[in-house]
Amino acid sequence: MRTTLTLDEDVAALLRRVRQDRRGTLKDVVNEAPRPGLRQMTAPVQRDAPYRTRTVSLGRCLIGDLDDVSEVLAVAEGENFA
Repeated sequence: MRTTLTLDEDVAALLRRVRQDRRGTLKDVVNEAPRPGLRQMTAPVQRDAPYRTRTVSLGRCLIGDLDDVSEVLAVAEGENFA
C-alpha cells in the first residue's frame, strides 16, 4: 500500500538512526516499527483481578444500640449512660 505520512521531527530522527544502525531501507524500518504497538493495541484487554479486602472479626459490639446517637456519644466520651 502506498501512502503519504507526515512524521514528527523526533520520529524521523529515530527512523534515520535505526535505518543506519540496521543498514536497512526506510520502508523496512517503517513497516517493522509499528507492528508491536499495533499488536498491543488490538489485543484483548487483560484486566487485573479485582482487589479483595480481607475481613477481620472485631468482636461483639460494646454498645447496645448503635442507632441511639446519644448512647454512642456518651460511651465515646466515657460517660455512664443509663
